[in-house]
Amino acid sequence: MDISGLFGPGRPRRPNIIAREYVVVSGHYYASLAGFQVLEAGGNAIDAGVATGLAIEVLESQFVGFGGVAPIMVRLADGTVRVNGVGPWPAAADINLFHAKYNGRIPDGLLHTVVPSAPANWIEALRRWGTMSFGDVAAAAIRFARDGFPVYPFFHEIIKDKQHEIARHPSTAAIFLPNGEPPPVGSIFKQEDLARTLQFMVDAERAAGDRQVGLQAAHDAFYRGDIAASIARYQRENGGWLVEADLASFRAKVEFPCRTHFENFELFGCGAWSQGPMLLEALNILEGIDLAALGHNSTAYVHVLTEALKLAAADREAYFGDPDFEDVPLNVLLSKNYAAVRRALLNPTKAWPGLPPAGAARGVAPPPWQPDPSAGSGAEIASDKPSTSFLCVADEHGNVFAATPSDGTIGGPVVPGTGVLPSMWGSRGYSGLDHPGRVGPGRRPRMSANPAIAIRDGSLVMPFGSPGSEVLGQAMLQVFLNQAVFGMDPQSATEASRFASYSWPESALPHNYRPGALCVEADIPSAGLEALGHRVEVWPERKYLAGSVVTIQADLATGIKWAGADPRRTAYAVGW
Repeated sequence: MDISGLFGPGRPRRPNIIAREYVVVSGHYYASLAGFQVLEAGGNAIDAGVATGLAIEVLESQFVGFGGVAPIMVRLADGTVRVNGVGPWPAAADINLFHAKYNGRIPDGLLHTVVPSAPANWIEALRRWGTMSFGDVAAAAIRFARDGFPVYPFFHEIIKDKQHEIARHPSTAAIFLPNGEPPPVGSIFKQEDLARTLQFMVDAERAAGDRQVGLQAAHDAFYRGDIAASIARYQRENGGWLVEADLASFRAKVEFPCRTHFENFELFGCGAWSQGPMLLEALNILEGIDLAALGHNSTAYVHVLTEALKLAAADREAYFGDPDFEDVPLNVLLSKNYAAVRRALLNPTKAWPGLPPAGAARGVAPPPWQPDPSAGSGAEIASDKPSTSFLCVADEHGNVFAATPSDGTIGGPVVPGTGVLPSMWGSRGYSGLDHPGRVGPGRRPRMSANPAIAIRDGSLVMPFGSPGSEVLGQAMLQVFLNQAVFGMDPQSATEASRFASYSWPESALPHNYRPGALCVEADIPSAGLEALGHRVEVWPERKYLAGSVVTIQADLATGIKWAGADPRRTAYAVGW
């Protein structure tokens, strides 16, 4: 198959990286290089993906943390696709506490802590699908943490912006505010405690000998050893819920992904604990519309994408939660017949002023949406909390790895001596007693992070994803359609101007909701959108809040791989 047949004209500011064997794309150039070096050493896409993810947790620790979350999606050479994701609330989590003491609010602090999933997810991916040891793939991350890396402008910018929040936690400030100030651009930034934590896990693995036994030893070094004891002790002394038993009992949960079809693509997304099915439902709604005829980023095009996303978001609010606890009707929500019903509510000449009504996915319409008690009142401001990263890898064997690590280390108190902030993804919680994403023992909080993979005609594999909270799924949708409908190459697709709706409650507390708000980058005309009823805010071109999508197109027939890396942040691709 001639891969060039997919591409239309485009003028990217950066070149596409075109590889004959393998390629890595991530949110930071050093992380992509770390993954590339693992591939050069004989590792597969899973080995390289884990190495890249571990490095990202050091290099982008303003967005991502080793103790955080790391949803992973893998497409193996045999065609099998699997996914794992977020950790659960501790066994002691009590939703009634928020009502008894805080009037339904979920206060900032250690009560946001859920069981860290990232270490277990990385190790489980290696155990099931990798070939290397944890020590092999963690070597670059340890070096970046121990010896440091040069502070780059975007790292400095975010630390400076969040300086007052970081200063609230002395153990975190000691790392990210040396001498009480953000580290200057070009200075060497170290996380020596984190390096020792990673090395402790590597040493435990090496002492075990056998690869499988060693990987379990590395897992146990975090979840059952001195690290777990330090985390639990800090939680106990400072009013948190997480205890050693929560950590010791945790195992990465591997699942089948959700999926749908869009024209000649099969798309895979994470489960209803994520934004994944929302993206797939939006694509189902859009499949019945001639998007190419509307014109790329025309007023009509921006409008219909925004309205389709609102319809899917309304269903997310009504139905999405941890499927281990909630009966989420995904077979209906992701069906083409249901999409046709939802599509009929899309008015091409008028925007929904806020969140549309959810569909009757269980046969009857759910109650009208109401703000969750955890949202409080008056929280109608845009979130400017950039978090999360994304990475993807494709190797010469046909394996593809995609991950959306998240949970920045600056987001709360680092456990002294470990360099680790246990996951604060309880900040995605809800206190409504009937809310599908509510707080509860063992429940996984509902999040936005969502690695995705698209496969065209069984021979072109396209991992894609982005950081950006509520924006990430919207950015992913646009970049996918840029390629699938408008024939853009990956780099042009990531650089093209974007837009983002805020017309539904955000995942993160305080679940900000800005009815009708639509942000557009400066080269997207806004007057026509305002005439349709959107409340338009104009962003500068290439605004970092518009996401930072990275993607690969891997042609399984020719072996050629094209990679795109979004210049809105510090994403880069490396390949051969």
